[in-house]
Amino acid sequence: MKITDILNQNRMLLSFEVFPPKKETSYESVRKATEEIAALNPSFMSVTYGAGGGTSKYTLSIAKNIKNNFNVPMLAHLTCVSSDRETVAKRIEELKENGIMNVMALRGDLTPELEKTDRSKWDYSHASELITELKSKGDFCIGAACYPEVHPESACQKDDIRYLKEKVDAGVDFLTTQMVFDNNLFFNFMYKIREAGITVPVLPGIMPITNGNQVERAIKLSGAFMPQRFKAMVDKFGSDPAAMKQAGIAYATDQIIDLYANGITNVHVYSMNKPDIARGIYNNLSDIIRKDF
Repeated sequence: MKITDILNQNRMLLSFEVFPPKKETSYESVRKATEEIAALNPSFMSVTYGAGGGTSKYTLSIAKNIKNNFNVPMLAHLTCVSSDRETVAKRIEELKENGIMNVMALRGDLTPELEKTDRSKWDYSHASELITELKSKGDFCIGAACYPEVHPESACQKDDIRYLKEKVDAGVDFLTTQMVFDNNLFFNFMYKIREAGITVPVLPGIMPITNGNQVERAIKLSGAFMPQRFKAMVDKFGSDPAAMKQAGIAYATDQIIDLYANGITNVHVYSMNKPDIARGIYNNLSDIIRKDF
Protein backbone atom coordinates (compact mmCIF):
# COMPACT_ATOMS: atom_id res chain seq x y z
CA MET A 1 0.00 0.00 0.00
CA LYS A 2 1.22 3.50 -0.79
CA ILE A 3 1.74 5.95 2.05
CA THR A 4 -0.59 8.41 0.36
CA ASP A 5 -3.40 5.83 0.44
CA ILE A 6 -2.78 5.37 4.17
CA LEU A 7 -2.88 9.12 4.80
CA ASN A 8 -6.14 9.42 2.88
CA GLN A 9 -7.89 7.14 5.40
CA ASN A 10 -8.38 10.17 7.66
CA ARG A 11 -8.00 8.16 10.88
CA MET A 12 -5.69 8.62 13.85
CA LEU A 13 -2.57 6.68 12.87
CA LEU A 14 0.93 6.11 14.15
CA SER A 15 4.04 5.08 12.20
CA PHE A 16 7.51 4.14 13.41
CA GLU A 17 11.04 4.57 12.11
CA VAL A 18 13.77 1.98 12.60
CA PHE A 19 17.35 1.74 11.42
CA PRO A 20 19.37 -1.15 9.96
CA PRO A 21 22.44 -2.62 11.67
CA LYS A 22 25.85 -1.26 10.80
CA LYS A 23 27.42 -4.73 11.01
CA GLU A 24 26.21 -8.20 10.11
CA THR A 25 26.86 -9.38 13.67
CA SER A 26 24.10 -7.03 14.88
CA TYR A 27 21.57 -8.07 12.25
CA GLU A 28 19.63 -10.63 14.32
CA SER A 29 19.13 -8.32 17.29
CA VAL A 30 17.97 -5.51 14.99
CA ARG A 31 15.65 -7.85 13.09
CA LYS A 32 14.07 -8.99 16.36
CA ALA A 33 13.60 -5.40 17.57
CA THR A 34 12.00 -4.28 14.30
CA GLU A 35 9.70 -7.30 14.33
CA GLU A 36 8.51 -6.43 17.83
CA ILE A 37 7.66 -2.93 16.62
CA ALA A 38 5.93 -4.34 13.53
CA ALA A 39 3.79 -6.55 15.81
CA LEU A 40 2.14 -3.33 17.07
CA ASN A 41 0.57 -3.04 13.61
CA PRO A 42 1.55 0.58 12.88
CA SER A 43 0.19 2.37 9.83
CA PHE A 44 3.63 1.91 8.23
CA MET A 45 7.29 1.63 9.15
CA SER A 46 10.30 3.35 7.65
CA VAL A 47 13.86 2.01 7.49
CA THR A 48 16.77 4.43 7.31
CA TYR A 49 19.78 4.27 5.01
CA GLY A 50 23.27 4.66 6.46
CA ALA A 51 25.52 7.57 5.61
CA GLY A 52 27.05 7.00 2.20
CA GLY A 53 24.81 3.98 1.64
CA GLY A 54 26.88 1.76 3.93
CA THR A 55 23.87 -0.16 5.24
CA SER A 56 21.84 -0.30 2.01
CA LYS A 57 21.59 -4.09 1.86
CA TYR A 58 20.31 -4.23 5.43
CA THR A 59 17.78 -1.47 4.73
CA LEU A 60 16.24 -3.61 1.99
CA SER A 61 16.45 -6.79 4.04
CA ILE A 62 14.66 -5.29 7.06
CA ALA A 63 12.01 -3.70 4.81
CA LYS A 64 11.37 -6.99 2.97
CA ASN A 65 11.08 -8.98 6.18
CA ILE A 66 8.51 -6.65 7.75
CA LYS A 67 6.49 -6.27 4.56
CA ASN A 68 6.37 -9.98 3.76
CA ASN A 69 5.96 -11.42 7.25
CA PHE A 70 3.99 -8.75 9.10
CA ASN A 71 2.04 -7.14 6.25
CA VAL A 72 3.09 -3.67 7.41
CA PRO A 73 3.57 -1.15 4.58
CA MET A 74 7.23 -0.17 4.33
CA LEU A 75 9.00 3.07 3.49
CA ALA A 76 12.64 2.57 2.53
CA HIS A 77 15.05 5.48 2.78
CA LEU A 78 17.36 6.16 -0.14
CA THR A 79 20.16 8.73 -0.13
CA CYS A 80 22.14 10.02 -3.06
CA VAL A 81 25.00 11.97 -1.49
CA SER A 82 28.32 10.85 -3.00
CA SER A 83 26.58 8.05 -4.97
CA ASP A 84 26.93 7.69 -8.72
CA ARG A 85 23.96 7.19 -11.04
CA GLU A 86 24.78 3.54 -11.61
CA THR A 87 24.62 2.78 -7.88
CA VAL A 88 21.37 4.67 -7.40
CA ALA A 89 19.82 2.95 -10.44
CA LYS A 90 20.78 -0.43 -8.96
CA ARG A 91 19.18 0.44 -5.61
CA ILE A 92 16.01 1.59 -7.34
CA GLU A 93 15.75 -1.68 -9.27
CA GLU A 94 16.27 -3.67 -6.07
CA LEU A 95 13.43 -1.79 -4.42
CA LYS A 96 11.14 -2.48 -7.38
CA GLU A 97 12.08 -6.17 -7.52
CA ASN A 98 11.15 -6.56 -3.86
CA GLY A 99 7.86 -4.69 -4.07
CA ILE A 100 8.99 -1.66 -2.03
CA MET A 101 7.22 1.24 -3.71
CA ASN A 102 7.39 3.81 -0.90
CA VAL A 103 10.73 5.63 -0.90
CA MET A 104 12.04 8.42 1.32
CA ALA A 105 14.28 10.39 -1.03
CA LEU A 106 17.08 12.15 0.82
CA ARG A 107 20.31 13.85 -0.05
CA GLY A 108 21.88 12.25 3.02
CA ASP A 109 24.09 13.54 5.79
CA LEU A 110 27.47 14.97 4.98
CA THR A 111 29.96 12.95 7.00
CA PRO A 112 33.31 14.61 7.86
CA GLU A 113 34.89 12.55 5.07
CA LEU A 114 32.30 13.65 2.50
CA GLU A 115 32.68 17.31 3.48
CA LYS A 116 36.33 17.12 2.40
CA THR A 117 35.58 15.77 -1.08
CA ASP A 118 35.06 17.74 -4.29
CA ARG A 119 31.26 18.03 -4.57
CA SER A 120 31.49 19.26 -8.15
CA LYS A 121 32.29 15.68 -9.17
CA TRP A 122 29.20 14.20 -7.51
CA ASP A 123 26.36 12.96 -9.72
CA TYR A 124 23.84 14.24 -7.15
CA SER A 125 24.01 17.35 -5.04
CA HIS A 126 20.38 17.70 -3.94
CA ALA A 127 17.47 15.45 -3.01
CA SER A 128 15.40 17.01 -5.81
CA GLU A 129 17.66 15.28 -8.34
CA LEU A 130 17.02 11.90 -6.74
CA ILE A 131 13.29 12.62 -6.62
CA THR A 132 13.25 13.37 -10.35
CA GLU A 133 15.06 10.11 -11.05
CA LEU A 134 12.72 8.06 -8.88
CA LYS A 135 9.73 9.63 -10.62
CA SER A 136 11.09 8.55 -13.99
CA LYS A 137 11.93 4.98 -12.91
CA GLY A 138 8.59 3.68 -11.63
CA ASP A 139 5.32 4.27 -9.83
CA PHE A 140 6.93 5.16 -6.50
CA CYS A 141 5.24 7.00 -3.67
CA ILE A 142 7.95 9.49 -2.76
CA GLY A 143 8.53 11.10 0.61
CA ALA A 144 10.99 13.83 1.52
CA ALA A 145 12.27 15.48 4.68
CA CYS A 146 11.52 18.97 5.93
CA TYR A 147 12.58 21.13 8.86
CA PRO A 148 10.00 23.02 10.97
CA GLU A 149 12.98 25.07 12.06
CA VAL A 150 15.68 26.30 9.68
CA HIS A 151 17.78 23.61 7.99
CA PRO A 152 21.34 23.78 9.37
CA GLU A 153 22.66 24.64 5.90
CA SER A 154 20.05 27.28 5.06
CA ALA A 155 20.58 30.99 5.60
CA CYS A 156 16.95 31.59 6.57
CA GLN A 157 13.59 29.82 6.66
CA LYS A 158 12.38 31.66 3.56
CA ASP A 159 15.17 30.06 1.50
CA ASP A 160 14.54 26.74 3.21
CA ILE A 161 10.87 26.74 2.19
CA ARG A 162 11.77 27.76 -1.37
CA TYR A 163 14.11 24.76 -1.66
CA LEU A 164 11.42 22.57 -0.12
CA LYS A 165 8.94 23.65 -2.78
CA GLU A 166 11.48 22.70 -5.45
CA LYS A 167 11.58 19.19 -4.00
CA VAL A 168 7.79 18.96 -3.89
CA ASP A 169 7.48 20.25 -7.44
CA ALA A 170 9.96 17.55 -8.54
CA GLY A 171 7.44 14.88 -7.49
CA VAL A 172 7.21 14.51 -3.71
CA ASP A 173 3.95 12.95 -2.48
CA PHE A 174 4.33 13.63 1.25
CA LEU A 175 6.76 15.15 3.74
CA THR A 176 8.04 14.08 7.14
CA THR A 177 9.53 16.61 9.51
CA GLN A 178 12.76 16.41 11.38
CA MET A 179 12.20 15.80 15.10
CA VAL A 180 10.19 18.52 16.79
CA PHE A 181 9.70 19.03 20.52
CA ASP A 182 7.41 22.06 20.42
CA ASN A 183 4.16 21.56 18.48
CA ASN A 184 3.69 25.31 18.08
CA LEU A 185 6.76 25.37 15.82
CA PHE A 186 5.20 22.64 13.69
CA PHE A 187 1.85 24.44 13.37
CA ASN A 188 3.61 27.71 12.49
CA PHE A 189 5.69 25.87 9.86
CA MET A 190 2.53 24.36 8.37
CA TYR A 191 0.99 27.80 7.99
CA LYS A 192 4.09 29.11 6.20
CA ILE A 193 4.45 26.23 3.73
CA ARG A 194 0.76 26.26 2.88
CA GLU A 195 1.10 29.96 2.11
CA ALA A 196 4.04 29.06 -0.14
CA GLY A 197 1.86 26.65 -2.14
CA ILE A 198 3.10 23.38 -0.63
CA THR A 199 -0.05 21.29 -0.28
CA VAL A 200 1.17 17.69 0.13
CA PRO A 201 0.51 15.89 3.46
CA VAL A 202 3.05 16.55 6.21
CA LEU A 203 3.80 14.07 8.98
CA PRO A 204 5.27 15.53 12.18
CA GLY A 205 8.28 13.58 13.46
CA ILE A 206 8.31 12.90 17.19
CA MET A 207 11.44 11.71 18.98
CA PRO A 208 10.82 10.20 22.44
CA ILE A 209 13.75 11.29 24.59
CA THR A 210 14.00 8.60 27.26
CA ASN A 211 17.62 9.09 28.26
CA GLY A 212 19.17 12.34 29.38
CA ASN A 213 22.24 11.64 27.24
CA GLN A 214 20.07 11.74 24.09
CA VAL A 215 19.40 15.45 24.41
CA GLU A 216 22.78 16.70 23.20
CA ARG A 217 22.77 14.33 20.22
CA ALA A 218 19.20 15.30 19.29
CA ILE A 219 20.15 18.98 19.26
CA LYS A 220 23.26 18.25 17.20
CA LEU A 221 21.32 16.21 14.63
CA SER A 222 18.39 18.55 14.16
CA GLY A 223 19.14 21.86 15.81
CA ALA A 224 15.68 21.47 17.34
CA PHE A 225 14.39 24.00 19.85
CA MET A 226 13.86 22.51 23.31
CA PRO A 227 10.94 24.20 25.13
CA GLN A 228 11.31 25.03 28.80
CA ARG A 229 8.95 22.30 29.97
CA PHE A 230 11.06 19.74 28.09
CA LYS A 231 14.27 21.07 29.68
CA ALA A 232 12.62 20.96 33.10
CA MET A 233 11.67 17.32 32.54
CA VAL A 234 15.24 16.37 31.63
CA ASP A 235 16.69 18.36 34.55
CA LYS A 236 14.31 16.67 36.99
CA PHE A 237 14.42 13.07 35.79
CA GLY A 238 17.53 12.80 33.58
CA SER A 239 19.67 11.18 36.26
CA ASP A 240 17.14 8.39 36.94
CA PRO A 241 16.91 6.04 33.89
CA ALA A 242 13.55 4.49 34.82
CA ALA A 243 11.94 7.85 35.64
CA MET A 244 13.38 9.50 32.52
CA LYS A 245 12.07 6.69 30.33
CA GLN A 246 8.57 7.04 31.77
CA ALA A 247 8.66 10.83 31.52
CA GLY A 248 9.98 10.74 27.93
CA ILE A 249 7.19 8.40 26.82
CA ALA A 250 4.63 10.63 28.54
CA TYR A 251 6.04 13.78 26.90
CA ALA A 252 5.97 12.22 23.43
CA THR A 253 2.44 10.90 24.04
CA ASP A 254 1.28 14.36 25.09
CA GLN A 255 2.72 15.85 21.89
CA ILE A 256 0.98 13.24 19.75
CA ILE A 257 -2.40 13.73 21.44
CA ASP A 258 -2.11 17.48 20.88
CA LEU A 259 -1.31 16.91 17.20
CA TYR A 260 -4.28 14.55 16.78
CA ALA A 261 -6.58 17.03 18.52
CA ASN A 262 -5.51 19.73 16.07
CA GLY A 263 -6.24 17.81 12.89
CA ILE A 264 -3.06 15.81 12.27
CA THR A 265 -4.01 12.22 11.47
CA ASN A 266 -0.64 10.43 11.15
CA VAL A 267 2.32 11.03 13.44
CA HIS A 268 5.73 9.51 12.71
CA VAL A 269 7.72 8.33 15.74
CA TYR A 270 11.50 8.00 15.66
CA SER A 271 11.44 4.82 17.74
CA MET A 272 15.17 4.06 17.36
CA ASN A 273 14.80 0.24 17.36
CA LYS A 274 13.36 0.34 20.88
CA PRO A 275 10.23 -1.85 21.02
CA ASP A 276 9.55 -0.97 24.66
CA ILE A 277 9.44 2.75 23.84
CA ALA A 278 7.24 2.19 20.77
CA ARG A 279 4.95 -0.10 22.78
CA GLY A 280 4.69 2.40 25.64
CA ILE A 281 3.54 5.17 23.31
CA TYR A 282 1.24 2.86 21.35
CA ASN A 283 -0.43 1.58 24.52
CA ASN A 284 -0.95 5.12 25.77
CA LEU A 285 -2.91 5.82 22.57
CA SER A 286 -4.73 2.49 22.28
CA ASP A 287 -8.24 3.98 22.51
CA ILE A 288 -7.41 6.76 20.04
CA ILE A 289 -5.45 5.07 17.26
CA ARG A 290 -7.31 3.93 14.15
CA LYS A 291 -10.49 5.77 15.10
CA ASP A 292 -12.27 8.44 13.12
CA PHE A 293 -13.26 11.23 15.49
